[in-house]
Amino acid sequence: MAIDRRGFLKASAAAGLSLPWIAACRSSAWRGGPEAGGPFRHGVASGDPLDDRVILWTRVTPEGDEDVEVEWRLARDPALRDEVARGSLMAHASRDHTVKVDALGLEPGTTYYYWFRALGHASPTGRVRTAPVGATDRLRIAFCSCSNIAFGHFNAYGLIARRADLDAVVHLGDYLYEYKNGEYGDGTELGRAPQPDRELVTLNDYRTRHAQYKRDPDLQELHRQHPFIGVWDDHESANDAWLDGAENHHPQAGEGDWPTRKASAVRAYQEWMPIREVHADRRGRIYRSFRFGDLADLIMLDTRLHGRDRQVANTQDVKSIADPRRSILGREQEAWLLAELTESSRSDVAWRVIGQQVMFAQLVSKEGFIWNPDQWDGYPNSRERVLEHLASQRIDNAIVLTGDIHSSWANDISPDPFTPASYDPRDGRGSLAVELITPGVTSPGIASPERASARRREILERHPHVRWVDLHRRGYGLLDIDRERAQGEWWFVDTVSQRWLGESFAAGFRTASGRNHLERVSGPSPPRETAPALAP
Repeated sequence: MAIDRRGFLKASAAAGLSLPWIAACRSSAWRGGPEAGGPFRHGVASGDPLDDRVILWTRVTPEGDEDVEVEWRLARDPALRDEVARGSLMAHASRDHTVKVDALGLEPGTTYYYWFRALGHASPTGRVRTAPVGATDRLRIAFCSCSNIAFGHFNAYGLIARRADLDAVVHLGDYLYEYKNGEYGDGTELGRAPQPDRELVTLNDYRTRHAQYKRDPDLQELHRQHPFIGVWDDHESANDAWLDGAENHHPQAGEGDWPTRKASAVRAYQEWMPIREVHADRRGRIYRSFRFGDLADLIMLDTRLHGRDRQVANTQDVKSIADPRRSILGREQEAWLLAELTESSRSDVAWRVIGQQVMFAQLVSKEGFIWNPDQWDGYPNSRERVLEHLASQRIDNAIVLTGDIHSSWANDISPDPFTPASYDPRDGRGSLAVELITPGVTSPGIASPERASARRREILERHPHVRWVDLHRRGYGLLDIDRERAQGEWWFVDTVSQRWLGESFAAGFRTASGRNHLERVSGPSPPRETAPALAP
């Protein structure tokens, strides 16, 4: 039988309280959200920053179903006196009264502030930063995934929002979950039961769940303070989704056909997320790339809906898993990825960061079979082609950012990490890239610390390329890049059972330029000495 990530995390069916880790910040002061009676109940957001433009987003809540005119302004200062752009557009009922502005003609590497106005009310002030061009000495991004509202409070989002020196936030999927309350997490006691209280199937269902998430004050604050670069994983549509179906889609139970449900999920995501909608002839494409000067290219993939073949049902079906025709990316996206890696390297960009959804490194059972066919292990030829390209083109400094598995991992990436002649964990010989996996914002790993510790020991004993793993705690990741090294960090929240700004530094690993190998560091990277003011 196949063991998916929920099987791997079976012991975590009930969310437990976090252990009392030393808090880096104990402040409990929170800025209030939009006025309760105003039309901007879902806050403001920005995303997909380029060097000369950025997406600005909001949603208007009118009294009825009428279309509403919305004004917007963008300025260099928090008081919005030094204005650089303004305009107006309509919030149409046909798009659930969401609006997006692609603000053009901006300066690179610059922080701006913005707001919207509609129906006689002003929105909260948002803050955004464009990507730099040319010589760039440093990049700091937070990365996160797996925020199930029923499992607790989004404290990780609130903590990320407070980091004024970030260039962007990368979300690696499972921004929301499609389940009804009690099916995977019960939010009743916390007042966080999913809405609507049924499994999401229709367009209105997905819109309603997006709206609920966007009312969370910590998620609103993250969106208000930082540009967002996101991709979906499966739960934005249905569990273990693939191109033509999903494990959690059942037409015989009245859930309709998959193309209709998938289109509804994609449409709601595009309406409610600050993502640039491009390639109108191929609706739903989200793989895209971003350049941060000469320091890093960020390549965002869709390992879920674009071209993925169906997962193999039996992890011992070696023949099917090894079928070279099977793909996790699809032919078009895979060709695009390899071209992006080559172009980045030839352009003398220092680092290549690949943001994607599921574990890239190998993870096997004690019997030697793959653990989870939903991961890249279930599509080994896809992984092999990527690694062959890195090796043949001599492309160094590739970093894979991953979500999905509700746990924290630091992995070297080798074509064959289990053979000493092919990979040496002491010095990284044979490693072609590194992987940093973020824990869940609220989605649980293994709830029992004792079970998590025992499983951790088992993993480390059998997987020499796994440099570090934590299977219990929740939080987010931080990536700090300069010319000489890239450092990944894991920050864990104190609790998700209440709103609380407490966190601790858990671990840090760095890879030196040209080494493609992770080494432990003793402490976190220093914040920037100066950072633009947070939005008031």
